[in-house]
Amino acid sequence: MGRRVVVTGASSGIGAATVRTFRAEGWDVVGVARRQDRLDALAAETGAEVFVADLTKQEDVDALRDHLAATGGIHALVNNAGGAHGLDSVESSSIDDWIWMYEINVIGTKRVISALLPLLRRGAAETGHADICVVTSIAGLTAYVGGGGYNAAKFAEHALTEVLRLELNGEPIRVVEVAPGMVATEEFSLVRFGGDQARRNAVYEDVPEPLSAEDVAGTIVHALTLPRHVDLDLIVVKPVAQAAPYRLHKGELSVKD
Repeated sequence: MGRRVVVTGASSGIGAATVRTFRAEGWDVVGVARRQDRLDALAAETGAEVFVADLTKQEDVDALRDHLAATGGIHALVNNAGGAHGLDSVESSSIDDWIWMYEINVIGTKRVISALLPLLRRGAAETGHADICVVTSIAGLTAYVGGGGYNAAKFAEHALTEVLRLELNGEPIRVVEVAPGMVATEEFSLVRFGGDQARRNAVYEDVPEPLSAEDVAGTIVHALTLPRHVDLDLIVVKPVAQAAPYRLHKGELSVKD
């Protein structure tokens, strides 16, 4: 029986790459995001289904649930939607930025899981198992200067994922967390810095081979295509140049004498 996966945050970056990778593996895919034009282009390119939704709005999440239930259900969910705003101190950072980060990274993930878990249980009954993958960040495992609200949101999303795994113990549903380090996508840092292209470019300047969206997508799809009894609870994936969020090598990698 074919498997159907929902990928949130599908309009760009890791989400779009994950849709492409699942489609290349023969999965039925529903890409979810806010931007209709981006989703339409992805659908035309890959043959994926798409659904427009703002995951900070309960009515949109409910509409997504109803659409999926009416069109065949699902067997896997990739909670990828998220983002960062700002790189200021805890003292000086914007409360509005913190609220936005918490809403999309934590509450949005909770909304989607609560809405779609009954469908995943039905999918598990059909195929023998179901999967939930939450894309967090190394920012949810290690604090760093300027991380503030993003650290707080991603630490919370990490905790949510760990609790969910405990709650689902005994059911044939894997809960996988993928925590990427530096990924050079076009939009993540651009959004973080309010559209400042120069600041976005400076993040990746002279970094030898930061991760690509495709690298993370491949990690996600690998985890969800392993034998169903194998659960990669937490996968931390970073470029070799990044030892930690606060320790990043710039310039050529070379062997020490």
